[in-house]
Amino acid sequence: MALDDLEKEQGIKKEYVIESIETALVTAYKRNFDVNTDNVKITMNRETGETHVYEELEVVEKVENDKTQISLEDARKIDVKYNVGDIVDKELMPKNFGRIAAQTAKQVIVQRIREASREVIFNEFSEKKGEIVSGIVQKVDKALVVLDLGRIEGVMPLKEQIPTEKYYVNQKLRACVASVEKGPKGSMQIVVSRANNDFLRKLFELEIPEIYEGLIEIKGISRDPGKRCKVAVYSSNENIDPVGSCVGQKGIRIQNIINELNGEKIDVIEWNADPSTYIAEALLPAQVMAVDVKEDEKFAQVIVPDDQLSLAIGKSGQNARLAAKLTNWKIDIKSESQFREMLKNMQEKESKEEVETEKEEVENTDSQNAENE
Repeated sequence: MALDDLEKEQGIKKEYVIESIETALVTAYKRNFDVNTDNVKITMNRETGETHVYEELEVVEKVENDKTQISLEDARKIDVKYNVGDIVDKELMPKNFGRIAAQTAKQVIVQRIREASREVIFNEFSEKKGEIVSGIVQKVDKALVVLDLGRIEGVMPLKEQIPTEKYYVNQKLRACVASVEKGPKGSMQIVVSRANNDFLRKLFELEIPEIYEGLIEIKGISRDPGKRCKVAVYSSNENIDPVGSCVGQKGIRIQNIINELNGEKIDVIEWNADPSTYIAEALLPAQVMAVDVKEDEKFAQVIVPDDQLSLAIGKSGQNARLAAKLTNWKIDIKSESQFREMLKNMQEKESKEEVETEKEEVENTDSQNAENE
């Protein structure tokens, strides 16, 4: 019953624990009786727990080592069917199996169970990488937040925290499993994050059934944690409005995500295979007049109305920066008047170069004529 409970609560297979007990008893027996051979084995009945200790002895005509061999005569006293070369399991009846031996066995068993428990937890959280887990804040300092995740603790370093959030002990918190790493001497570290893109992606899956079911696909995410993010969505089904589905009726779906992120602004845009259209969408809420792309350089020149320039660039360049990160294109934004001024300067420069070229040609012609005369 105890082994069944252990398997149920910690996920450690009962067979593994029994094998660990057998190994522990062998170790304890060898230490207790100063036996250095490897021919001692212990068997345990899986149902009753009844345990027997045996030494494996080779049947020989003449015994040279009584710790590993048994004579044919003695072997046939156990069973008349034994012949030379057979292996006899001779049961031992160890006495004086005292406190030290018992303590040795206990240490081996506990160590094996700890190792198995760590392995179970490691595998469990490795499979949860990129998934959302819930925990209770146990400790908060300047650079680290420690979460109780149930059977293990998770750590949230400063770079994985949302800068605008404040954490406190006993706070219930959701985060994404960012990495699971094994350390020295069997230690393990689980790093969780509220600042990475996977956390935002999973929140969208939880709140928007169409994304969870695969009807809508998240094509890209760019994020300034705690301040603003852009999410590009797409659906191959013409009957589905990907942006409208994510926002929800009266914005209820997107508002739930914003609330989880403590007010982080979210721009949901529709992904498009055409770079010009996609870049224009990525710069929303600013209105775009024109986009000129250079495919080989992945560079886009964007023209916006004069009154939209500051909106397109955003505070401290945030909107333009997030759009560039989302599309993986270099984006240069100019207002209409700036673009016209740039064209005017280019035309003046070209005109000046043409005049200079004509002047040089005339001078060269006059020089050539003078030489001919």
